[in-house]
Amino acid sequence: MPTPLNPQTVLERLDDQLRRNARTARPEVRIERADRVVREIGPSWCGILWSDLDEQNADGVIAEQAAYFAGLDRSWEWKHYAHDRPADLPARLAAAGLTPEGEEALMIAEANALPEFGVPDGIELVLANDDDGIRAAVDVHEEVFGGDHTAIEDALLAQRATAPDTLDLVLALADGKPVSACRSEYELGTDFVGLWGGGTLPEWRGRGIYRAMVTFRAKRAIERGFRYLRVDAMPDSRPILARNGFTRIGTTTPYVS
Repeated sequence: MPTPLNPQTVLERLDDQLRRNARTARPEVRIERADRVVREIGPSWCGILWSDLDEQNADGVIAEQAAYFAGLDRSWEWKHYAHDRPADLPARLAAAGLTPEGEEALMIAEANALPEFGVPDGIELVLANDDDGIRAAVDVHEEVFGGDHTAIEDALLAQRATAPDTLDLVLALADGKPVSACRSEYELGTDFVGLWGGGTLPEWRGRGIYRAMVTFRAKRAIERGFRYLRVDAMPDSRPILARNGFTRIGTTTPYVS
């Protein structure tokens, strides 16, 4: 039987692998290390992954980063984790003009410790790791969430073209029609796979499609030698993930320009 997940150990590992020592296999994305921060600059996301601040230097570093991104003429995000320091960092970010968005639960599971859920009757789960699959997933998300997802589509197409081994697109089909879509992003050289973008058409919700897609992606992660599945979960997803064996180990809040 797998050892129960130790939240503090996993949080320290995530901080080390995905934040402090972040890396990328994607040529269109770069990781920058500056004084007391680690930045990611990419086509669809720019921001601060990691910071090492205290009460004396925080305001100065925040101002430096705001000036840096202003020079790039890019919108950006400071991804704040509840255990980041100083304790009043959220207030300092807000005072610098950044706006907090919805709080997200940082939820982690060991891929080989999850319960296995079968695929609902009438549904087929397929990998769709090609341009048509990406476009189908984006179409589902636009129908589910609304808005224009062109920027996300462009970023995923670029990622598939330059670093295909970092991405899996998964579609749930009913009579050949996509009714749900999600993706896995593999952080090469780490223990972690991010599960992102789960969306199901309203008339197909409540049938177990999402949890079956988690099982599908967990098996893929195990096959590829990854240990942990990571989700930044909004309120609707948290109870489903908890029932699927995920543990909440922290909280993140995007502060955006």
